[in-house]
Amino acid sequence: MAERGALSLLSLLCLTFLYTETTAAKHVDKAPAAQPFSPFWFTVEPQETLAIRGNSALLNCSTHSDAATRVEWKKDGTFMSLVSDERRRILPDGSLFFTHVVHSKHNKPDEGTYQCVATIDNLGSISSRTARLSVAGIPRFVSQPVPSTVRLGDNQVMACEVNSDLVPFTRWEKDRQPLELNSRLVLLPSGALVVSNATEADAGLYRCLVENVGSSKSSDEAQLQILPETGEERKPEFLVQPVSVTKTVGASVLLPCMASGYPAPHVRWMFDDKLLEESEGRVEVLGGGSLQISNLTEGDAGVYTCMADNSNATIEVQAQLTIQVPPQFVKRPANIYAHESMDIIFECEVSGSPAPTVKWVKNGDAVIPSDYFKIIKEHNLQVLGLVKSDEGFYQCLAENDAGNIQSSAQLIILDHDVALPSFPPPSLTPNTTDHVTPGSGGVASPAGPTPSAPRDVVASLVSTRFIKLTWRPPAEPHGDELTYSVFYSQDGTSRERVVNTSRPGEMQVTIQNLMPDTKYRFRVVAHNSNGQGESSAALKVATQAEVQVPGPAPNLLAVSNTPTSVSLSWDTPVTGNGEILTYKVYYTDQSIGTEQDVDNDGLSYTMTGLKKNTEYSFRVVANNKHGPGVSTEDIVVRTLSDVPSGPPQNFTLEVQNSKSIMLRWQPPLQNAQNGEITGYKIRYRKGSRRSEAAELTGGTQLYKLIDGLERGTEYTFRVSAMTVNGTGPATEWTTAETFESDLDESRVPDQPSSLHVRPLVNSIVVSWTPPENQDIVVRGYTIGYGIGSPHAQTIKVDYKQRYYTIENLDPSSHYVITLKAYNNVGEGIPVYESAITRPQSVPDPTPMMPPVGVQASVLSHDTIKVTWADNSLPKNQKITDNRFYTVRWKTNIPANTKVKMANTTSLNHMVTGLKPNTLYEFSVMVTKGRRTSTWSMTAQGTTFETIPSSSPKDVTVVSKENKPRTIIVNWQPPSEANGKITGYIIYYSTDVNAEVHDWVIEPVVGNRLTHQIQELTLDTTYYFKIQARNSKGMGPMSEAVQFRTPKTSNLPSKPGPAGNTLTNDPGSTVGKSGVGSGENSILVIVIIVSVGAFTIIVVVVGAFLCTRRTTSHQKKKRAASKSSNGSHKYKGNSKDLKPPDLWIHHERLELKPMDKSPEPNPVMTETPIPRASQDITPADSGLDSNPHLQQRRNSYRGHESEDSMSTLAGRRGMRPKMMMPFDAQPPQPVISAHPIHSLDNHHHHYHMGSLASPTRSYLYHQGSGHLRPHACATPISHLDRVDSTESVRNTPSSEPLPPATASSQVSCPSEILADPEGSYHGSTTTEEEPSYTSNLPPHRSAHPHAHAHPLKSFAVPAIPASSHQTYESSALPSTPLLAQTGLPTHPHVVKTASIGTLGRTRTPMAVTVPNAPDVPETSKMLEDVDSFH
Repeated sequence: MAERGALSLLSLLCLTFLYTETTAAKHVDKAPAAQPFSPFWFTVEPQETLAIRGNSALLNCSTHSDAATRVEWKKDGTFMSLVSDERRRILPDGSLFFTHVVHSKHNKPDEGTYQCVATIDNLGSISSRTARLSVAGIPRFVSQPVPSTVRLGDNQVMACEVNSDLVPFTRWEKDRQPLELNSRLVLLPSGALVVSNATEADAGLYRCLVENVGSSKSSDEAQLQILPETGEERKPEFLVQPVSVTKTVGASVLLPCMASGYPAPHVRWMFDDKLLEESEGRVEVLGGGSLQISNLTEGDAGVYTCMADNSNATIEVQAQLTIQVPPQFVKRPANIYAHESMDIIFECEVSGSPAPTVKWVKNGDAVIPSDYFKIIKEHNLQVLGLVKSDEGFYQCLAENDAGNIQSSAQLIILDHDVALPSFPPPSLTPNTTDHVTPGSGGVASPAGPTPSAPRDVVASLVSTRFIKLTWRPPAEPHGDELTYSVFYSQDGTSRERVVNTSRPGEMQVTIQNLMPDTKYRFRVVAHNSNGQGESSAALKVATQAEVQVPGPAPNLLAVSNTPTSVSLSWDTPVTGNGEILTYKVYYTDQSIGTEQDVDNDGLSYTMTGLKKNTEYSFRVVANNKHGPGVSTEDIVVRTLSDVPSGPPQNFTLEVQNSKSIMLRWQPPLQNAQNGEITGYKIRYRKGSRRSEAAELTGGTQLYKLIDGLERGTEYTFRVSAMTVNGTGPATEWTTAETFESDLDESRVPDQPSSLHVRPLVNSIVVSWTPPENQDIVVRGYTIGYGIGSPHAQTIKVDYKQRYYTIENLDPSSHYVITLKAYNNVGEGIPVYESAITRPQSVPDPTPMMPPVGVQASVLSHDTIKVTWADNSLPKNQKITDNRFYTVRWKTNIPANTKVKMANTTSLNHMVTGLKPNTLYEFSVMVTKGRRTSTWSMTAQGTTFETIPSSSPKDVTVVSKENKPRTIIVNWQPPSEANGKITGYIIYYSTDVNAEVHDWVIEPVVGNRLTHQIQELTLDTTYYFKIQARNSKGMGPMSEAVQFRTPKTSNLPSKPGPAGNTLTNDPGSTVGKSGVGSGENSILVIVIIVSVGAFTIIVVVVGAFLCTRRTTSHQKKKRAASKSSNGSHKYKGNSKDLKPPDLWIHHERLELKPMDKSPEPNPVMTETPIPRASQDITPADSGLDSNPHLQQRRNSYRGHESEDSMSTLAGRRGMRPKMMMPFDAQPPQPVISAHPIHSLDNHHHHYHMGSLASPTRSYLYHQGSGHLRPHACATPISHLDRVDSTESVRNTPSSEPLPPATASSQVSCPSEILADPEGSYHGSTTTEEEPSYTSNLPPHRSAHPHAHAHPLKSFAVPAIPASSHQTYESSALPSTPLLAQTGLPTHPHVVKTASIGTLGRTRTPMAVTVPNAPDVPETSKMLEDVDSFH
């Protein structure tokens, strides 16, 4: 029982639920629904129609619609009024019917472009495609059949050319019987008849007829005779040739081609260089050669070549076939539902060839682009801020030369309480997808209360182009997540646009793209899940004006005062925004369209130099300090007219009879009329009389018949044009003579009484006599000629002429010539003659004289101008005939280079695109007609050098055997050196990504292709690049080559291992002991202890010997020196049994041109690469923690001995920037500083002569553990000492100068020697000596090949040990830097210099060297030096 009760209760609940759902569904169904789209389109549209005059015509048009439709017609864009028209009416289906077509020469009411417009009241209109109604003209024969002959089996063309629109109505008759066409008898597009492979049955009388066009007309009859074939060979000749033609896809085309000759020519067709094969039904060759293509496609477009060949020759002719494709829709516009204020886009995409143009129509009226209707993405229509009146039908119309199409779509604007249907999807912009009310899709009516109006809507930010709005939530939101829509419109317009917030709860929005100084209305509406709520009150806000620039100048006036000037005036802008600086007046010639401008300071301007009677537009723009302001509106004014400045054109006289002469002319040139032509004044006189008669005509009459003249009398005439301003210049006097008696012109002239031809090679001289009947007027003669047919070319000559030469003919060709007299009635009976042009004569074997005086002028690295003279020209060398010159040129590098040639008609030619630094030979030949000269004598020219355009190639890096810290770089010259290579620069770094100026450089002078780099860090990856240099500069760098040095050294340890640093300044801490730790074994410890003990013993012994040699005077000197230089750190490396090592530092030496070049600042390349850490202050001690970086961050320095054990750690220091003058030319003497190496070094390489590094040298005594400063200094100029800041910018510290007197100058002679490998060796110099100047002869070179180096050098002679005599130095005019005047301003510095010109040697020169005060230590130092040898 309980179970039954439970089931009953469950059933009751289910029924209640179902009832509730049904009620809700019924409630939803009663909600307003969207209005459906109306089916409305054209089922039939009008087509192009050819009507017959007097016959009926029909233009079809019918529509499909569920509602009543009203059809109207437009002709040439204007609606036709057919209410009372008895001849034209609209049929019930909408078609336009003409009962009979009216058409005459001056009245063509029916011909034109028609369009059908269908309208549904209260819904909208649609327009059909346009169609043209043409009316067939009166049949006219442009050419008619003429009597012709054809040999059996050959081809012939019977001419009959009619109006192009009447060709379909043309047919042929033979012997007055209709002629049936076939593959042998073909009707050409012009109306002509082709007879191919002629037979006896083809003989007869032929004529062509035009029928079914209202009136029929037949041509003259012409006899076609069939002649037997003689068997004589004839070259093929074209009787008819194809012409370029344009067709539409799907149509057919006939390309005519007919040739004559014996044997019968075989005709073939080529399409884009491929043999065209026939295909049944589409591609066929008819009538002995004409090509017919049916159902054309786009792929058929191209160039077609007709080739005719027989055993004698082959001829060909080409024609272009262009295929046009009517417009087709790729994407049609779709129907759209929308709400007011939304933005929508109608999409329309079309294709076709040529590219179609697209326009939009709304309800039959063209859509004009505006602020709210925009064309975007070429063809799409965007409508902004919809209003109810925007509803209707929108059509996309596409048109090109091949046709036009249309497609329509309907726009329905729904009320806001009607949801947008979800299908079909509306074509909305991405912005307007948010315009659909959130949650409204599928909801027909609110299920609950909607929000009240948002509160406190304010404009929080107002600019010239945008406004930012903020507001507070509604007082009654009735929901949590509210979204907002902002509706806005320009004040005074009803078209409202909408912008939605981007996310729920956001209460601000920025309205963009507003107009400056314009008032807008804003209102905000909130949306909840139930729908759109109440709108806020309208807020009016005006955007800011763009106040920076002036406003427009008011009251602009323009008045034309004269025919060539216009006066303008205006007022000061109301909003000037500051002082007006100038006004710019813009003016445009309306006939040309190009705008020009002129500046003016005042409020008026008179524009002069204008064209007469021409429309000009003017506008004015004011300028203040912020720039140009707002332009005024354009005003248009026409300059005043004037008398014509030119005479009438093409003035001719035509004698009518014995008493009258017809005058004809054309108006003056447009730019010479200077106003409207009101008439023409004709002046004439009889014979040589001075009295004149005058006649006047109307403005548009361009002819005048002067009658009442005397018989057989000569009259002269001239005519001038008139305007309201007066009469312009007249034409030249032109003479004509009246006839002696009146002649008859009611019929055509008779046949000329005789015709004679005289053939030449390329021409035929035609002569004739007039018709025997002299009583018929002859206005002139018509000459026709052609190969096989006289209708190929036509020439008209004056009636007085009796001979004519037909030019430009083919030799050995059979021409048919016809001559007809004509008058105003028509052409008379022709007379025929034929002639065969003479065969081509053998060209004159006498060659022309070749050009003379050929010269090649080098202009640049890739251009040479070739000039010549021609002795066969007059003295003024003016070319008056059609001769031309051929220039040829060639270079022998590489040997297989081809000869290049170019033609020119002048006496010079600019040859470009040549290779730099390359020798070219040129010669010239002259050609005139078929005569040519031999090649002239050659002229040579070598192009200038330019910087290398490629980098050195095949760069390799290898380690030197038994020297793991030394590598050898090898390379090959650049493939495009563009000149003689004068050197290379090797860049290397441990960081491949470092800046170029942070790489270490190694210069290589000359064309050597290998170089050694020493003292690299073990187990380190280096990257190497090389660039080549010639006299023009540096080429590009090669790609980086990677190389890693070995991990360990196999050599036994020597004093001064890497990382050890010796210093004589106890206060400096430069480096740490860098003894590499190998295996931790007893053997290593024993070796280290032994070497250390040995080193200590050597140092103690050396110190003892030095102490014994030191005199009391030297001690004083050393104390003074120490006191003045105590702040400096001198570092060096001890060497075992090696001569003194003279280190040249780089702080204070820079390159100076020896010849005082006028260029004070040659182009320099700065290379600030630290290479020796000698003068690093304690502040830079952070570098010491990384010995690998420290060892190779060294500046460009002197090359060391191969077996030298000096370490990079001993030479660390910040290197100043290296100055590299890359534009220095080789002949200029330069000074370069070179390091002085130990005398046993035979493997070092020389440095580039253009490199200079500021160096400082100290002499280190082998026997002591500290350094002694070298006291010699090279003299330098004031420019070196005072102005050269570049060379010392990176010097960490400066050394104070010791006190010096005028007597403290000591010459420190030193000899710089060059071995064959380019290393320099110098004898060491003494320290302090009494002041003297040296002019001693140079020492003998210490090296057997001292002078083998191509660079110049000089030696500093040594000082005699026992002599303190003073020498006077002779002046050295070529080395002004060596002349020292005044006191030295640098610390003790030794500079060794070589003067080089990269190709010559010079004897050594003496050097005057200032020194410190006299100290008698020099002889002992020399003894020390000698002891080391």
